[in-house]
Amino acid sequence: MSIYHSYDPDRASSGCSCGRHANESEHAAQEARQLAARASNVELLTNDVVEESVLRAMFPSDDTRRRFLRAVGTNTARAAIASVLPFGAMQAMAQEKTGPLEKKDLKIGFIAITCAAPLIMADPLGFYKKQGLNVSLNKTAGWALIRDKMINKEHDASHLLSPMPLAMSMGLGSNMTPMRVATIQNINGQAITLHVKHKDKRDPKQWKGFKFAIPFEYSMHNFLLRYYLAEHGLDPDRDVQLRVTPPPEMVANLRAGNIDGFLGPDPFNQRAVYDEVGFIHILSNEIWNGHPCCAFGTSDEFIRQNPNTFAALFRAVLTAAAMAREPGNRALVAKVISPAAYLNQPETVIEQVLTGKFADGLGNVRNVPSRADFDPVPWHSMGVWILTQMKRWGYIKGDVDYKALTEKVFLLTDAKKHMKELDQKPPEGAYRKYKVMGREFDPSRPEAYVNSFALRRGGA
Repeated sequence: MSIYHSYDPDRASSGCSCGRHANESEHAAQEARQLAARASNVELLTNDVVEESVLRAMFPSDDTRRRFLRAVGTNTARAAIASVLPFGAMQAMAQEKTGPLEKKDLKIGFIAITCAAPLIMADPLGFYKKQGLNVSLNKTAGWALIRDKMINKEHDASHLLSPMPLAMSMGLGSNMTPMRVATIQNINGQAITLHVKHKDKRDPKQWKGFKFAIPFEYSMHNFLLRYYLAEHGLDPDRDVQLRVTPPPEMVANLRAGNIDGFLGPDPFNQRAVYDEVGFIHILSNEIWNGHPCCAFGTSDEFIRQNPNTFAALFRAVLTAAAMAREPGNRALVAKVISPAAYLNQPETVIEQVLTGKFADGLGNVRNVPSRADFDPVPWHSMGVWILTQMKRWGYIKGDVDYKALTEKVFLLTDAKKHMKELDQKPPEGAYRKYKVMGREFDPSRPEAYVNSFALRRGGA
């Protein structure tokens, strides 16, 4: 029942015409009691406002509204209107929760890599505390453990690889757990690093039989390396070996000769150069400039149970991302995130990654300002590209609704809203075209994109 009697065909939008009271005073008294009871539940009250506003907009004339409701009935009218107007979403937006935080003490997981810079720096720089949050950052050994701790609710939110929330939401590699991406933690910031003994093998066609480390199956590293190898005529499942290896163990495995190279996150590409055991073959931004890598997210359940807390987390991480994006702040960011509690790496290694002025291990000092960046926008087109590669390489069997799944998992609308709250300029649109190694990706034609590759797994 709505205090506005939105679906009552015998009541005009104004005045008293219900016929159930002796006089207007009794009618008003009854209305007041109903209003008081309804208003005690703010969510129900705002729901009423939304439905009444929609009906008034659709039927400005009282007579027309009443004729419509008498003709089809209340339930049919509600269902018909709801089928074309998302009442639930509109009501959720109307409520615009601004109440107290449901949970202030939070555990957030992270892997010790530069991709997590916004999430990490928000702690020592006080961005979480400014939002009223007491955050404990939990350094975690590998991505499988990050996933499991989210599923088991040991972490409230987490640093994630961008493909992980899509995979978890589909139940790929784990129990199905609906996940949501609040922000992209970083774009670019990866590289293919080879052992120093392979300096004379810069042509990928010479890599048959190589062993490469990747941090996780559901990672941009895996999909970018597969893409790069395939574009050079190598089958990533047959011509080389791909080994899942936690990022902190990649340099040690390279030094020991257990792998020939890796496509991994920084700072470990630069650390391999620093330790003189590897060289940077190619930066990931040379494969796809602006590609997503890591994300910040949580479960759908956490968001539903803690909407105010989630909004506060969103604002804290967006604030950090805006600071990290500024080139003039990169040296400071390096200083903040390099200590043992966070990345536990030499500050000079982190600074080379973040400033883009670095030694490549081949005798060159390069200046690539876009080597790492922290654009937080979770573009829907990014999610669609990830899904096309899952389909291409057989991780997804059968049909997939690329658009629907991505729009459910990647919270682009929320990101734009919170950016606006912070006086950051949100971008327009949701889907962008990209070029990956010169090949255009049109997110409106994902299946055609998958089928355009000669090298793909059966069933794709």
